Order: sequence, then C-alpha cells, then structure tokens
Amino acid sequence: MVVTPEGKIKLKLDKMLKSYNKDVWYFNPQSGIFGKSGIPDKILCVNGKFIGVECKADRTKKPTALQLQCMEKISQAGGVCFVVYDNETINQVKLYIEKII
Repeated sequence: MVVTPEGKIKLKLDKMLKSYNKDVWYFNPQSGIFGKSGIPDKILCVNGKFIGVECKADRTKKPTALQLQCMEKISQAGGVCFVVYDNETINQVKLYIEKII
C-alpha cells in the first residue's frame, strides 16, 4: 500500500499519540459526504482540553480557508489547534500534551 506524504505525517502523529495510552483520547473525524468540511484531521481530548490537529504533507501546504475558519472557532471556544507537517511540529503537539497531562 502506497502512503501519501500527508499519510506519513498522520502515521507519525498516530504513533506519538498512541504512546500516551489512556492519557490521550483521539479520533479521526469522518470526511467526505458524511463528514463536515474543515474539521481538523485529528480531534484530541487531553485532561479536559480540546485539541484539533490538521496534518499537511510539508510546510508549503497551508490549511484551506474553511479549515482556518474551523480552527478559529475551536480557539474561540477554548480549544487549541495545531498544524503539523514534520517531526518538529509533531513535537510541538507532544510538548503541549505533556504540559497539560
């Protein structure tokens, strides 16, 4: 099975999230006709804190206007959002999780 560049980022993020076992709850929202457009690729709940994570293939890929709008609404509601595209940005999510666990 061929994994896309964005898929590789998602796999790295999944591996990091799984390492937290029961401390991090997360899921991948449904996309396509049964999902809601603009929702981040991963939704997390860590110690009562809502976190959205949008995965991109590399630093040149930017969230769409709809994704940015959704991330802004999440922030306004008290949640936090990240855009990840490499090991460094995934590590930012990890550091944030460790700060709130």
